[in-house]
Amino acid sequence: MDLSFTPEQERFRKEVRSYLDDLLHGEFAEIRGRGGPGDEHSCFEERLAWEQRLGADGWTCVGWPTEFGGRGLPLHQQVIYFEEYARAGGPGRLGHIGEGLIGPTLIHFGTPEQQRRFLPPIRLGQELWCQGYSEPNAGSDLANIQTRAELDGDRWVINGQKVWTSLATWAHWCFVLARTDRDAPKHKGISFLLVPMDAPGIEIRPIVQITGSSEFNEVFFSDTPTPADLVVGGMNNGWKVAMGLLAFERGASTLGQQFAFMREYREVLEACRRNGRAGDPVVRQRLAQMWSRLEIMRLNTLRMLTMADRPELSGPAYISKLYWARLHRDLGELAVDVLGPEAMIAAGTPFEPTAAQRLFLYSRADTIYGGANQIQRNIIGERALGLPPEPKVIG
Repeated sequence: MDLSFTPEQERFRKEVRSYLDDLLHGEFAEIRGRGGPGDEHSCFEERLAWEQRLGADGWTCVGWPTEFGGRGLPLHQQVIYFEEYARAGGPGRLGHIGEGLIGPTLIHFGTPEQQRRFLPPIRLGQELWCQGYSEPNAGSDLANIQTRAELDGDRWVINGQKVWTSLATWAHWCFVLARTDRDAPKHKGISFLLVPMDAPGIEIRPIVQITGSSEFNEVFFSDTPTPADLVVGGMNNGWKVAMGLLAFERGASTLGQQFAFMREYREVLEACRRNGRAGDPVVRQRLAQMWSRLEIMRLNTLRMLTMADRPELSGPAYISKLYWARLHRDLGELAVDVLGPEAMIAAGTPFEPTAAQRLFLYSRADTIYGGANQIQRNIIGERALGLPPEPKVIG
């Protein structure tokens, strides 16, 4: 198994590194490393300008086909791009839901009219998106959604509630799963709708997180209209589209995470050297174990690349989320343990968390969002190992 990059791929790496370093040590130096987990509200206008600069220079949507405005990069080069973005300290992307989720979904399931309308503004950073999936009683059991939409002439009328809606306060558009046939079986009768966030009847309520910020929100729809032609994949075919979108969520952009985690690890290591705890044998052992786990994550990512065209060997992809979620949570715990009593001191008042505090607090959520660890274990057991499905509760 060859886990190395070719000379051509390494030349591409140098091109990406040069481009990012020039901008992040020049015009956009102030937002280098900002806007990540727990820091989502920082520098919004500056990060939006960054998003639009990337779009103007052709460095968004690098994996999209060229006919839709992307670079059409193969998977290895996409991974190099996201690795270098993380290594350079690129700011948290405001357009990642558009670029990584709804964009590929429209390319695969959308009509030509929908593609022409929505893909260019996503690529250029001109329109931001949020995701209307989860509801109070439909988290892991997504098919239990109760939000409904009824066709009224040339428009859909939507009523219901979504929760954990990231970036809703900034988004121009939301893709919404709504029940359009209440008499159909649970996984049927669902449609995938595109809804403008300035439409009448939308109320957004921010949810304050343990970090003190409110990246995600509750969103309420009260007789909210959206045009009838903004259904993706056809009426009552939303479950298929929704599952396709979740597959895109596990795309190449997640493969740059190891570089971001390693950057956080190096900050922990530097703090350890500063406060003299590097001589503690227990701390040294934990640091060594974390470095080893990060290297395993890197090697497993490279192994996934070699199997990208062989779905029968998809085991590494199945374990990826479970592995990095636990790793990142443990890295957050290591960060505050290394700091000791200093970890209790905020960066400012009333509560402005330090980088270590943000890492510790936000990473608690890693084992829940995007598929809870318990759900991931079920997926591994049933889909990867072929075990019998978990018994269903009937009541």
